[in-house]
Amino acid sequence: MRASYIIAIAVAAAAIAWIASGQFEEAPVLVSDQPAGEAKKLQASQASRVPKVRVRTSVAAQRSRRMVFLGRTEASRKVSLKAETPGRIVAVPAAEGSRVRRGNLIVRLAIDDRRARFGEAEAVLRQRRMEYQAARELTARKFRSKVKLAEAEANLEAAKAGRARAAVEIRRTAIVAPFDGILDARVVEVGDFVKIGNPVATFIDLTPIRVTGHVSELNIGRLTTGMKAAVKLVDGKSAEGVIRFVASEAHETTRTFKIQVEIANAGRAMVAGMTAEISIPLAPVAAHKVSPAVLGLSDAGQVGIKTVGADGRVAFHGVDIIDEDSAGIWITGQDGRLGARVTLITVGHEFVKAGQAVQPFPEKDPALTKLGGDGS
Repeated sequence: MRASYIIAIAVAAAAIAWIASGQFEEAPVLVSDQPAGEAKKLQASQASRVPKVRVRTSVAAQRSRRMVFLGRTEASRKVSLKAETPGRIVAVPAAEGSRVRRGNLIVRLAIDDRRARFGEAEAVLRQRRMEYQAARELTARKFRSKVKLAEAEANLEAAKAGRARAAVEIRRTAIVAPFDGILDARVVEVGDFVKIGNPVATFIDLTPIRVTGHVSELNIGRLTTGMKAAVKLVDGKSAEGVIRFVASEAHETTRTFKIQVEIANAGRAMVAGMTAEISIPLAPVAAHKVSPAVLGLSDAGQVGIKTVGADGRVAFHGVDIIDEDSAGIWITGQDGRLGARVTLITVGHEFVKAGQAVQPFPEKDPALTKLGGDGS
């Protein structure tokens, strides 16, 4: 049961009890309706009348906390492969959804006249080398100026660049996997013609896989990179990971901070795009174990509990629910004044207010029968 459900049930129970108390409250006895002597006795009696409440001593214990929120699985790397040279698709050896090793062919384009252009570039390069060598020898013998030598050297470098371009054009006809991963989608088929920049395929890496979630402003300060986290998917799969990223700037609209949990996912059991529950253990704190029924609301709408102090008066403490199980909930004080040992009001807290004097009775006190309790 979620903490929000527990709070809602407790508030509803308190509201019902308050309504019932208004319907069955005894009509007050007016002092003015009594004789003078009786009026004084009635005033003394009413002045000494103090509400009775059931209490028990609660001792705090160390309890581990967990921050739980929803996230979504994502690929650790995702790239859109695009054509770097125009051409017609002649081969698509990799099937969608298949695992492809780095460097393996995904799509091949037609070579066309690229090999011929490469051969031409090599021939021009050989010629420029010979011209340059001849220019060096003639310049050394003072038969040619240094300007002509520089011109021959420039022509040689231009020929080298031309051959490199021709070689790159040939290499670009083979579109290969940039890393070990999965061919998530392929948008071309044999016979398609692509231009430079046209998408060809989407390639993803799921080892490791990341789970991305968003944390509120109140909780972001509790998280740091390297902290351990447990992740549970909607299909029941679960795994352990570590926080690899904590955003330093809140989302402009939601005012939440992005975090990423990285999971090894060696067997690729997890896939991208699934809803996940992220659970991050926090440092243990001193907490009290109570029943959800003791929760109530302050006049300002704050969720909390009521206790009885050493002076016999009621105090209200705002609380945070840090954990829950079948036997109850674990709470800590928001105001820092909920001590390690408190006298908790378990019955009657709906009818008393902070600062009011009360008569506390331990849960097993026989006098509880007067409160309508069973003493259990």
